[in-house]
Amino acid sequence: MDFNYPWHLYLMAIMYVFAGIMHFIRPKVYMRIMPKYLPFPKFLVLVSGVFEILLGIGLCFQETKNEAIYGIIAMLSVFLLVHFYMLKGEKESAGIPKWILILRIPLQFLLMYWAYVYLPL
Repeated sequence: MDFNYPWHLYLMAIMYVFAGIMHFIRPKVYMRIMPKYLPFPKFLVLVSGVFEILLGIGLCFQETKNEAIYGIIAMLSVFLLVHFYMLKGEKESAGIPKWILILRIPLQFLLMYWAYVYLPL
């Protein structure tokens, strides 16, 4: 583990590891927001949790940091499918107010940018 990184990179790593673990602790929460047109929803929830955990851990090591960042950006891009799906209707929104769902879309791009800033120039 490289302890020369700024604290906020570790914060990001912890955030993704925690989010990934939650896929296993509360899979039904994620199943409710999984787009119905995607096959094998429980498998996809668990796989996305594994990816979040691995990418979060990958941020902490010099050998894998850049690949983890590209993986996070790609993963967040794919997660946009869920965010747009949740805007489809009341059932798909899982009871979350529409204004929050709309704010989540630019938040995804901010999270992508947050990861991007750690790439070398």
